[in-house]
Amino acid sequence: MADSEPGIGKKILSFFINESDEPVRQETVTNSTPGPSKPAAAPTVTAPTTVPNVAGTANVDRKFVEHFVGLLEKANLPGPDYFEYKQALQSMEGLGLGEEKQFQAAWASFKVMGGIKDTTILRTSADQYLAILDKDRASFLKDVEKAIKDRVGALQDEHKKLEDSNAAFTQQIADLQKKIDENKNRLGQISGEVTEQSAKITANKDSFEITYASFVEQIQSDLSKINQYLK
Repeated sequence: MADSEPGIGKKILSFFINESDEPVRQETVTNSTPGPSKPAAAPTVTAPTTVPNVAGTANVDRKFVEHFVGLLEKANLPGPDYFEYKQALQSMEGLGLGEEKQFQAAWASFKVMGGIKDTTILRTSADQYLAILDKDRASFLKDVEKAIKDRVGALQDEHKKLEDSNAAFTQQIADLQKKIDENKNRLGQISGEVTEQSAKITANKDSFEITYASFVEQIQSDLSKINQYLK
């Protein structure tokens, strides 16, 4: 397709998507408050994010459609090629011809227009455009892989760190719970030991007091008798 031909991008676009549908129109909200009348604002036009492809087999993303069209437009080969033939084929629509007849009639028209004698130019130019698309796809998938590694990989690393942190906290909680249980058991033991030791100490004190009283009583008895008998 000749570089100087106007509207190349638009023609390429028409080869791949069906834009017969009207764009979505959004009405401008008007102010209902009484006052001086103002000219009504024109409704805004919003292009749909997806559009049907020419074959009608899928709705394709408009941003990628525009990306590929721009790519093919920049890579457009000089002279008649696959795109001129595609344009001629497109002009056969609506003539009531079968698919085979459309392709043959378009080829006859293309040969006259471009002075082409065989279909080699169609195949080679189409293959070159396919190679350009394949190269772009490989680059895109490489970027996707990098994005996954950078973004998803970072999220996965964060996910693992949080899981490890939670596991550590869980272990700490288990260790603390074990220590609490051990302390509770010891508290129960201490209560029994307090009672036991208190009883032993009390019994020892009582024994001491009895023995002490016995000694004091004996000495006081002897002292009393000494005072009585030895004058």
